[in-house]
Amino acid sequence: MRSKIYAFAVMTVIAACTGNKNDNAETSTSPSIIGTWALSSSKVITKSDTLVTFPVKDQEMIKMFTASHFTFMKHDINQGKGDSAVFDAGGGTYTLEGEDYSEHLQYCNYRDWENRDFHFKLLLKGDTLIQSGVEKIDSLGIDQQILEVYVRKGGQK
Repeated sequence: MRSKIYAFAVMTVIAACTGNKNDNAETSTSPSIIGTWALSSSKVITKSDTLVTFPVKDQEMIKMFTASHFTFMKHDINQGKGDSAVFDAGGGTYTLEGEDYSEHLQYCNYRDWENRDFHFKLLLKGDTLIQSGVEKIDSLGIDQQILEVYVRKGGQK
């Protein structure tokens, strides 16, 4: 008798866990930003000056999201040779509530940018992600608005 009760209890727990997974999948209707995104274009606006910062000849940049972290990497496609040699990288944690997106930059090759919070708006339209907002660091004299457009890589969703 005890073994039947034990077996019933185990089956009930397994069924309950499986049911929760299906419920979560069905209630999540908003598109996910998780995956890899290629930077398509970027602008920086300082006061009344607008500077197109991407695309740059012979460079590429990606931004990647997990459920809780982001990272970005930019490099030249000439493997560090020539005038376009560059490597930039950073990452940290993020939160996303509706269109309100906040980054806590924990790692960055521009070390003075580390351990700072930035608040943006994210707009997701199909395979296009648009990030806009203000980057402000008083101690570095940074006060600029950014507009970055990314395209999803590799058909991830």
